[in-house]
Amino acid sequence: MEDTATLITISDVLEYSFCPKFIFYIHCLCIPQHEEQRFKVLRGREVHDERMKTNPDYLRKKLHVIGKELNIFLTSRDYHIKGIVDEVLFLEDGTAAPFEYKFAEFKEKIFQTYKNQLALHAIMIRENFHKEVNRGYLCFTRSNSRVEEVRFTDKDFSRAIAVVNSILEIIDKGYYPSKGKSESKCIDCCYRAICV
Repeated sequence: MEDTATLITISDVLEYSFCPKFIFYIHCLCIPQHEEQRFKVLRGREVHDERMKTNPDYLRKKLHVIGKELNIFLTSRDYHIKGIVDEVLFLEDGTAAPFEYKFAEFKEKIFQTYKNQLALHAIMIRENFHKEVNRGYLCFTRSNSRVEEVRFTDKDFSRAIAVVNSILEIIDKGYYPSKGKSESKCIDCCYRAICV
């Protein structure tokens, strides 16, 4: 991917995973999705805000946390990404880790979408805090706040960066991508009335 000033958000990565056409509608045609009207989005934001206010100084001893920063906006110009990390954890072993709250139930597996999000957060943490980042954490608020660890491999980083490059290609070239893999997602899509 050639150098470009375009910075995409981590939310763009999540939208792309839902359906690549989201990127075209949002960035190329500038049609907002009005996610503020969706229950899960609103409830997720409420839960997130509650978590940020509840016991903000608490350090997760089971995860060997010695410090943390909350709601941190980070960028990586090298990888053309920007976003807010719910928590940046600083661990006893000298590494750091992203910690994300999800208004979701744990379904006995970590979806690739979540892995991509955490891996991109890890890249930004590494670049901005100059710390090794070899794992991240997800807190599933609808499963009794269950915390799951995600260990990163080189493949995780490569896969997440490939998604970013695909998004940048849609934006930079303005081409209309194919639909996502699951047609069932079309039922709840805000663009279904205009999508072909």
